[in-house]
Amino acid sequence: MEAQENSHIAATLARRAAEGANAPQIADAIVSAWQEIDAALSPILGHQGVAALYKRSLYLATPAYPWLADTFQGAHAPMDLPELKSAFAQQDSDNAAAAGGALLQTFHELLASLVGPALTERLLRSVWEHLLSGPPAQDT
Repeated sequence: MEAQENSHIAATLARRAAEGANAPQIADAIVSAWQEIDAALSPILGHQGVAALYKRSLYLATPAYPWLADTFQGAHAPMDLPELKSAFAQQDSDNAAAAGGALLQTFHELLASLVGPALTERLLRSVWEHLLSGPPAQDT
């Protein structure tokens, strides 16, 4: 199920871009997902634990999306979501969607490597369901 969830997340973001969502709208969806991830995992991992996985995900996604390097290097706050939103909003919608999918997938894989795929699925199920069932691009 893990690989399927990851491909659905990337496909959902790509679909939103194809349906006309602009980069700021995609950035909003990505930041919303990160806020939900933080809310779901902070009681278990703590804000610093979630932030550490977030920063590691940014670091690992940077080779494929070099423009994320500034976001990673500039991450002074535990999770600098305004900076992340700004970086995504400056991209074209297809690139923002692809990078957002890759970043969330990387986070999912990191968490699964620590706690296992089944627990990761349970912990993040509501986040992914919300992201996957989000409004179409034209409704935002």
